[in-house]
Amino acid sequence: MPCRAPVRDGPHPAGATVIPDLVQLIYTSRPFGFDEASLAGVLLDARRCNSRDGITGALICRHDIYLQLLEGRPSAVRAAFARIRRDDRHVEVRLLSSEPVAVRLFPDWAMLHDPVQSLMWSQTADAADLTERIRPAEARQVFEALAAQARRGR
Repeated sequence: MPCRAPVRDGPHPAGATVIPDLVQLIYTSRPFGFDEASLAGVLLDARRCNSRDGITGALICRHDIYLQLLEGRPSAVRAAFARIRRDDRHVEVRLLSSEPVAVRLFPDWAMLHDPVQSLMWSQTADAADLTERIRPAEARQVFEALAAQARRGR
């Protein structure tokens, strides 16, 4: 069960957190030595650091690929991404997008975990091909669909 850690920046209409200085970053990477224990460690570290730093987001993963969205204040998101790039559990880290946004997609999640079931890829799709061909707009659509699912409680 995902860890729900509320991160709020002020009052907002209809459940959206509006922040004047908010950035959303999306990247892909390939896990090194992926197993359940490694994934649990990645999620534990992400939730701890993100809660501390006011970052929210989601991680979509399977044994050979990670797709992650981070959102928060620009300096905090840049620092988190720098930690990820140095983390030896991630290889072939590829930034897809980093852009200002008005509203968080995952305001209640320090790090939502979704074990890529049918949202995006078949289990036979090649991770190297996926990381090369996924476009920022496509990745954002995947996260928008995941956010809608999370709001509905799946």
